[in-house]
Amino acid sequence: MMYSDKAALRGEPGDVWRSGQERRLAMIRQWMDLDGAVILDNGCGLGQYLEHFAPFSDQRFGLEIEPDRAVKAVPTAAGIAQGVGEHLPFADNSFDFVFSNEVIEHVQDDQVYAAEMARVVKPNGRILIFCPNRWYPVEQHGIFWRGRYKFGNIPLVNYLPNPLRNRLAPHVRAYTKRGVIGLFRDLPVDVVHHGRIFGGYDNIENRYPRLGRFIKNALYLAEKTPFAVLGISHLLVMKKRP
Repeated sequence: MMYSDKAALRGEPGDVWRSGQERRLAMIRQWMDLDGAVILDNGCGLGQYLEHFAPFSDQRFGLEIEPDRAVKAVPTAAGIAQGVGEHLPFADNSFDFVFSNEVIEHVQDDQVYAAEMARVVKPNGRILIFCPNRWYPVEQHGIFWRGRYKFGNIPLVNYLPNPLRNRLAPHVRAYTKRGVIGLFRDLPVDVVHHGRIFGGYDNIENRYPRLGRFIKNALYLAEKTPFAVLGISHLLVMKKRP
């Protein structure tokens, strides 16, 4: 598989831990007590989050579809399985915490993926998902144009009607609030929290520190206003019923 093909199908896993990831970790800790928890990172990439869960728990497991990424993630966890999120190789009620960071948009069947997370989380355990917001002004996963994949950030694609949007970006989903919560509607989980967040914008801050800090601070304030509807990602937290 060529680089561009893999980027289109899977996205590019983070290989550097920066302020954006640190902020998401803080959000995770706000909604989940990680101390001693049995954790599954469902689509762990290179294992960045598993590594940063280490101070809280030794019982960290990952699932990754790409064999080369799974191998690189091995040192970060107690166990890494190579496979797909629609068929988790774990028993029912195995984990206190199931985490999915920008993965559900790439899987073949997102409803089955959601159902599998609900199956393997323990009663009273939590599922936390970050996934793309349909109303963010930029499609970050590139598009297909005249039969060729064009990698990069493409403005306004997600604002197009579904038939046209899905022709340009058939390789990745973007969710409305109703759409992402609807994946779990018939599952034994309850929504604890839903919000929309903005990104880390670390590249801008590295090149233009003062401008980058201004943008970040302004957008993080906007998360508490109606402008949050334009956030880059959904943050969805669910709890499994006893």
